[in-house]
Parts: sequence; C-alpha cells; structure tokens
Amino acid sequence: MDASTDNRLKVAVIIGSTRDGRFGPTVTNWLLGHTTQREDMDVDLVDLTETPLPTVFPAFGQPPAEGTEELLAAVSPRLAAADAFVIVTPEYNHSFPAPLKNAIDWHNQQWHAKPIGFVSYGGLSGGLRAVEQLRVVMAELHAVTIRNTVSFHNYGDKFDADGKAVDPAEDAAADSMLNQLAWWAHALRDARSIRPYAA
Repeated sequence: MDASTDNRLKVAVIIGSTRDGRFGPTVTNWLLGHTTQREDMDVDLVDLTETPLPTVFPAFGQPPAEGTEELLAAVSPRLAAADAFVIVTPEYNHSFPAPLKNAIDWHNQQWHAKPIGFVSYGGLSGGLRAVEQLRVVMAELHAVTIRNTVSFHNYGDKFDADGKAVDPAEDAAADSMLNQLAWWAHALRDARSIRPYAA
C-alpha cells in the first residue's frame, strides 16, 4: 500500500488454531465485525488451515524442500504487505498452538517494526499465558506488541447464537486494542518510510 495515496492500514488477522472443531473462527468473525466498522483498516484474514506451511525446515545454508516455496507464497507476501497484525489464539498447555509457532518461525523480516495485537481464548486464564509467551517470541523478531489485549475466559459461554460477545466489556476491549494497534501501525509505517528499520 502506498501511504501517500491511501492512508488505510493493512491488517493481517491470523487464526492460530488448526484443530478440528476449533472455536477460533467464532472469535475471529466477532473481531472482524469490529474491524469492518473502522474506516482506517483493510483486513486480510490468514487462516492457517487454508494456508498450511511445511513443518520441516531446511538445514542452514541449504535450499528448502520441493514445494516449500509454493506453500510460503500463499502466506509470506501477505505478511510482508501488512502494516500490523492481530493474532487470534487459544491456549494449549499454557502456551500457543504449534502451527502458529511454525508460521512465525518461517518468517523474519515480515514482522520487523510492526505492531501486533492479540485476541485470546481459553479456560480460566482466557489464553493470557499464550499471549505472554507470544510477546517474548515476537520481541525477538523486532515486533511491537500492543499492551491492551482481548481475552475470553471459559470462552464457551461468552458468545450468543449469532456469534456476538455476551459481555459488552469485550467489545470495548476490542475497540481499545484496535485503537492502540492503529496508532502504532501509523507511527511505525511512517518511521519505516523515512528510514529502513535497522535489525
């Protein structure tokens, strides 16, 4: 996106779960209901079930296995084009899903100097332990994580039959997180346009 002609932000929303019967799409669709009401964001939904990535990495200095580049081509350019990210993740064993870590590890510069917001769901913790681990990982990749998060504790009863959040506080939390995400996305995009990020 050329910021000089279009000031809208490109936000990649990543569904981190690939489990059969996953709840992630319900949470994601609720989030997209908030992003579509904004005039400053265009969203690209990256669903890791639709764009599976290889799980075997090549040895250092060696070319990737046949077919790897084709699989990456369905994801990598979209992450590179994004001004910001929102990761929707459950919590598995006090952490985040392996397919999400795999997608993160296949990339590097795509994350540099870009903001990341989190929407999590789980049991008593609401996925917050997964988010805290993601913060450490994304800091290593030179990304900026947004302080405010959205978390659904005991998520099964937090949405009505239409996929809307039962508690209005969750809607307020989403708006707050997206506002912070937009601020950082504009600030970092402007900074990158003036000076390449020094990783």
